[in-house]
Amino acid sequence: MAGGGFAQTGVVKDYAGKVTLLLVFTCIVAATGGLIFGYDVGMTGGVTSMDPFLKRFFPSVYRKMQQDKNQNQYCKFDSQLLTAFISSFYVAGLIASFFASTVTRVFGRKMSMLFGGLISLVGAAVSGAAKDVAMLIIGRILLGVGVGFANQSIPVYLSEMAPPKIRGALNTSFQLFLTIGILVANLVNYGTNKIKAGWGWRVSLALAAVPAVIMTVGSVFLPDTPNSLVERGHHEKAKRMLQCIRGTTNVEEEYQDLLHASEASKQVKRPWANILKRKYRPQSVMAVAIPFFLQLTGINVIMFYAPLLFKTIGFGSNASLVSAAITGGVNVVATLVSICSVDKYGRRFLFLVGGIQMFICQVIIGIILGDKFGLSGKGTLSNSEADLVVFFICLYVSAFAWSWGPLGWLVPSEIFPLEIRSAGQSINVSVSLFFLIAITQAVLSMLCHFKFGLFFFFAGWILIMTAFIFFLLPETKNIPIEEMTLVWREHWFWKRILLPADDGEGNTGSGKGSSLLTVDR
Repeated sequence: MAGGGFAQTGVVKDYAGKVTLLLVFTCIVAATGGLIFGYDVGMTGGVTSMDPFLKRFFPSVYRKMQQDKNQNQYCKFDSQLLTAFISSFYVAGLIASFFASTVTRVFGRKMSMLFGGLISLVGAAVSGAAKDVAMLIIGRILLGVGVGFANQSIPVYLSEMAPPKIRGALNTSFQLFLTIGILVANLVNYGTNKIKAGWGWRVSLALAAVPAVIMTVGSVFLPDTPNSLVERGHHEKAKRMLQCIRGTTNVEEEYQDLLHASEASKQVKRPWANILKRKYRPQSVMAVAIPFFLQLTGINVIMFYAPLLFKTIGFGSNASLVSAAITGGVNVVATLVSICSVDKYGRRFLFLVGGIQMFICQVIIGIILGDKFGLSGKGTLSNSEADLVVFFICLYVSAFAWSWGPLGWLVPSEIFPLEIRSAGQSINVSVSLFFLIAITQAVLSMLCHFKFGLFFFFAGWILIMTAFIFFLLPETKNIPIEEMTLVWREHWFWKRILLPADDGEGNTGSGKGSSLLTVDR
């Protein structure tokens, strides 16, 4: 098949070792960093649907919300100040991710996680104590800096610690904790919205400190990855760590591959400049395209604005929060499906099937809303129609949660050679956050102007990204992370881009040509 097929055959290195308790523990502790990002995603949509919060900080939005059903339902929450409050978090994360690249490379992955946790803790305190919009945004910026550092370092940490055969499952645990954070935030919002004194939103904002404390304390006890230790010259310490996490002293083959990767990385003095070279073109394209497409799946319309969206189409305040909690639960369960299947069926299979399911759901939701609200935005949904919308939103969320959600973090974190890995992950995070900012800033206005067509807009992009994966992404399951450069030379398209002269230069595999892959094309 031109796209690369679903299967991967041929000889792949099988390093010695087993799955140890130390490995599982360290990966779970690191993955809890996803709670911060997830909690913010779920919390933000919830508090912005709470009447006391809107009355205090966004009174114009609150007045629109109180208008009768004859008003345009699509435009109730169209406020640039409201979206600025939400997107300030991601602007800060975008900028922080570039600084996080240097910290991650020079001081190690765990130092980035520790710094991110501390900054997030301060941001949660400022947000919970906010007295005006400016203070709210300052808190959001601090939280965003913390998430920028966490998102830059954690996926790389997980991919480097994990053995090839279960790298997908362990890396996907980051997305699992992200979805748990969303679910917890939805449940917290439901509870705090019932506080009659009207200060429940403060509790929701301040409780972001809990995942921040978990990541801060956890990162203190985490070991650094063997890859990072080798990169910083601690060779013997790296070998001992490799023996500990693999549960065997027979790690010489994997250790030698790390040393060869480190030697190659030392030849690259300017990773940000070198990443633009032709020999890194496939990885660079993926580091931009995957996070770009990730934000155009439309998931943020659902996850950030779920309570607002449900209120827009006729749910009450409590009902909208309950519906958001339901989608959050679906998100968690479907992510578990991805953990169990990603190393068995491969990345491409989940990408493609998930894309088809998301496309169908977006089209159906757009048809239902178009039929009931039309272009005027005036109308209501019956209980059965509202339930049908929630059902297809849940189907959509489940498809995202076992495909693009975890794989959007997994694939970019595992494809870069060591010498440009930190820079590559920073590009991945920054592109993701850049388009996340654009989407969050524009989506309420887009809902107002595109109306039900917004769902067809995202459906069209899902079709494009599914075709992109089919034709241009090779399968990466079970491939040792330091041997990943070889898969691009076996791919029907990328082998035409890469030059033969690049085989020796920048190939961070073993350098022996011993790990040739045969990918079913």
